[in-house]
Amino acid sequence: MPGSRRAWSSWRGPSGRHTACAACRSPGTTDQPRFLLDIEISPVKISCMTEPLTRRGIPLDPRLRSLAAITLIDRMGSGAYLTIFAVYFTRSVGLSAHDVALALSTAALVAVLVSVPAGHLADIRQPRAIVTVASLGAAVSVCLLTLVHSAWALVAMVAVQTLCERLSNGARNALIPRIAVGGEGVRFKAYLRAVTNTAMAAGATLGGAALFLDTTAAYLMAFALDAASFALVAVLARRLPTVPLVTHDTPGSRWQVFRDRPYVAVTLAISVLSMHFIIMEVGIPLSLVNAFGAPTWLVAATLLINTVMCATLQVRLSRSSDSVLTGRRTLLSGSIWVAGGFVLYGLGAWLGGTALVVLALAGAVVHTVGEMISSGGQWGVQFGLAPQERQGQYQAFGSLPFSLSGIAAPPLIAWLCVDHGAVGWWVLAAVMMAAGAACVPLAGWALRTRDQYGVTTHTG
Repeated sequence: MPGSRRAWSSWRGPSGRHTACAACRSPGTTDQPRFLLDIEISPVKISCMTEPLTRRGIPLDPRLRSLAAITLIDRMGSGAYLTIFAVYFTRSVGLSAHDVALALSTAALVAVLVSVPAGHLADIRQPRAIVTVASLGAAVSVCLLTLVHSAWALVAMVAVQTLCERLSNGARNALIPRIAVGGEGVRFKAYLRAVTNTAMAAGATLGGAALFLDTTAAYLMAFALDAASFALVAVLARRLPTVPLVTHDTPGSRWQVFRDRPYVAVTLAISVLSMHFIIMEVGIPLSLVNAFGAPTWLVAATLLINTVMCATLQVRLSRSSDSVLTGRRTLLSGSIWVAGGFVLYGLGAWLGGTALVVLALAGAVVHTVGEMISSGGQWGVQFGLAPQERQGQYQAFGSLPFSLSGIAAPPLIAWLCVDHGAVGWWVLAAVMMAAGAACVPLAGWALRTRDQYGVTTHTG
């Protein structure tokens, strides 16, 4: 594999030894990797990809265990909080729906603006220290939200909370490729995505209980759960490992990712493909339920399908996406699966009746398979193209597709899938395939031009 020797040499510790996992070393030695032969194969990937990731669902790697515990607690609290947020501030506080929408839009804007600076901070400061401080800040901001009684106070506090969350998330995302060896970064990310889905579902269930009770006290309990989860994350962050930091932070390198045109280009293509994440929250309720008469329970059913499949299959379907070359292929194949799901949604809208329900459920299965495959491809491409010393900055920029799609996708989906029905769904399917197809040459261009853009420590 081209670039494998450079990738291998970049993983040397202070003593000059390779820092690959113990399985890569010959029995009875500490310095010589078993697969260190004069062949164009990455020894890191051969050894590590044969190692099991978990035992009975629990990660074997203690660093991944710490990240998983933090993710589980963090996302469970967030799931409860997000479920009751709009209802609490409209019913219990008395703010208008427009006030709440303004706060949510502000949160999305702040998330986009601070992502890359947060990632850069994780390159020059210890991620575990950032997670600790940011999580404490998030806990305080959630508590202060319960004292809000005006629209502008809500906007301000939501902005502060989003800033703290992005700092914490950026630090954790920067940590993954630094502690993972070879293609393990994708497997780590896939496992954490599965944990996220499980935790969000559990948190949403707790938030649903508060909605069922529909009392101010119940809603405040959900806020308390979220604040407590952030506080516990701050405590658990002490278990995260320390990592080498950028030692020479020149002005030209601070925003290197913005000058890396191939990386920016492939990220923009992934942003278009990432619009599919909004479908189950926006496209199905607005188009299939409101416009075409599907039963309201279809929204919950499709979300349940998505959550269960991602929680159980994400790691398995991400195994083949451990490099840029394999990742770009899985981005294409994932986009085809996503498009297939959209075709089924559109066919259901065209036929109506019972066929609409059956095809929507089948579409949710196909769509979710595409989501899992393309997510693995995205991680493989973005991990492989990023310089090791700038992983925080690059991974933060790589997370922008989800934020950008959250801003741009809802009006586009409403226009296509509500106003134009089945044809709109099929047009959106074509857009997904075009975006996935564009990722193949763009990722290849990025891989070929790493040296031209000052990236010499990527893993390829």
